[in-house]
Amino acid sequence: MEFNIGRDTFLDGIQKTLGIVEKKTTMPILNNVLIRASQTGIKIVATDREIGLVADYEAQVVQEGEVTISARKIYEMIREIQGDTIHFQRNDQYVVTLTAKKAIYKIPGIAADEFPAVVVSEDVNFYKMRGQMLKDMILKTAFSMSNDEIRKNLNGVFFDSEAEKPGVLKAVATDGHRLALVSVYSGDKDFLKLEKGIIIPRKGVFEIRKLLEGEAGDISIGVQQGMCVIKTGHTMLKVSLIDAEYPDYRRVIPIEKGVVVQFEKDTVLHALRRMSVISSERYSGVIVHMQEGKMILNSTNPDVGEANDEIEVIYSGSEIQVGYNVNYIIDAIEVIEEKNMIFEIGSGMKPGVIRSVDNDKHFCIIMPLRI
Repeated sequence: MEFNIGRDTFLDGIQKTLGIVEKKTTMPILNNVLIRASQTGIKIVATDREIGLVADYEAQVVQEGEVTISARKIYEMIREIQGDTIHFQRNDQYVVTLTAKKAIYKIPGIAADEFPAVVVSEDVNFYKMRGQMLKDMILKTAFSMSNDEIRKNLNGVFFDSEAEKPGVLKAVATDGHRLALVSVYSGDKDFLKLEKGIIIPRKGVFEIRKLLEGEAGDISIGVQQGMCVIKTGHTMLKVSLIDAEYPDYRRVIPIEKGVVVQFEKDTVLHALRRMSVISSERYSGVIVHMQEGKMILNSTNPDVGEANDEIEVIYSGSEIQVGYNVNYIIDAIEVIEEKNMIFEIGSGMKPGVIRSVDNDKHFCIIMPLRI
């Protein structure tokens, strides 16, 4: 087995696998990537049995063959190598030699026989959408995923569609204290229809986002038999879905509108970050005190200290005071692109809603704290 490949191309290909390969596993071969050389180029494959990635790259193949090698180690080797081209050679004892200029690395490999196959059924129906659109949907919701392993159904992003809105795809994430939702029109009324919705697990969500970095054009997406498959120009990512029922997120969306505060994104975001300096794992609350034309923020932490700030906003209601987790509000505001925003503050212990002034297709619901 022998081929020559561009150093940057090879580095990019191996880097895409690092989040997938298992670091703690009873199957050592899952720490490895499979590299297969054929006359059409090379194929890089990685899997942890739940997520699988197959990527094709151009290379000058001298001799066909395949081998599995440590993903982490070969990445570190390629990263440190200088030069435009890497010469890759595997001998009959599965020892791989990487050569670039005068630098030579040798690394033991393992035969590919035991490496799990990453295959996709040929009858999967694929639908096209803009890669940037899917990436934005993940960006605007993923921060609300739960970290609680007991609540398996919340450990991911829920994708849903509605029969009465053909072509519209929704993404939802919640941890029980907050909920983020975004709805987009794919551009095709015959787009992917999800009767019961699908839950893409946390690790799969992050791998999809990584795959879509820099993807300006269309991608293909398909769902079948508990799997979601994403295809870009030369890469296929297969993700096992969470087999559980997602809670009815519609019941959480407030029917009654709270008092409306309008503000400029950056002004409030910087003020909230000043409050978060006082937060700790034990306490991360901020008290929002609304008065005519202004928002007064206070964060008091007995372990750290106290912070106060006052910002001009558009508000003309009665005085109210509500407590929130400051990091939840920051997360919700950060992912909104528009400059002018609205905070609908619910009365009592009713949730608040954060969204942009001009876009009701994306919002975040946050439960208040007792103060």
